Amino acid sequence: MDTDQIMTTAETEDSSQGKALSLAVIRLLKGVIYQDDDPGLWQTIINLQPRIRDYVAVMGLTFQIDESEGYAWLATQEESEDATPLPRLMNRRQLSYPVSLLIALLRRKLAEADTTGGELRLILDREEVVNLMRTFLPESSNEARLVDQIDGYLNKVAELGFIRRLRDQRDKIEVRRIIKAYVDAQWLNEFDQRLQDYQRHITPGSGQPQTNEDAD
Repeated sequence: MDTDQIMTTAETEDSSQGKALSLAVIRLLKGVIYQDDDPGLWQTIINLQPRIRDYVAVMGLTFQIDESEGYAWLATQEESEDATPLPRLMNRRQLSYPVSLLIALLRRKLAEADTTGGELRLILDREEVVNLMRTFLPESSNEARLVDQIDGYLNKVAELGFIRRLRDQRDKIEVRRIIKAYVDAQWLNEFDQRLQDYQRHITPGSGQPQTNEDAD
């Protein structure tokens, strides 16, 4: 192989890797990447980790990956106190009491599943989620309305990327493992106290208060 052929081959490889890098970064900018959703893209991300990290750093982002759990995502870099803050990749949202509660309950279910050494994927029936929430919501004589409300809370949690409904079984809900990156072990250790606080907010006929929990 002569020098020209070697250069052409190198250029082709660089071009191919450049396209793969662009695809990986674009997909990461759109949201969390899961290994089981796209194994091919996941392998590309594994192979290009250093380049992805350098690429997104220019945009003020950090590349995060949990290979054991099988997901990767981008987050805004932490700024020093005297630095001009960069726009957040995702806007903070104030979560309502029931949505914050639902996220906490789902996180605990995931922790329980991990402790028992079960399947990597945690899939719950909608009815199971309703029963989880029922204990901590004001009593209602209208079961259908309660289920509709909880469906609405589930939709909000899905928008945050913490769950997804199975396509062929809409009453089945998968808890996405990225929830572990947002609700950490320390937060989970304080969970029982948080639930007690939540229950103190519950009074018959009262509205459902806002919490101070934010989602990035």
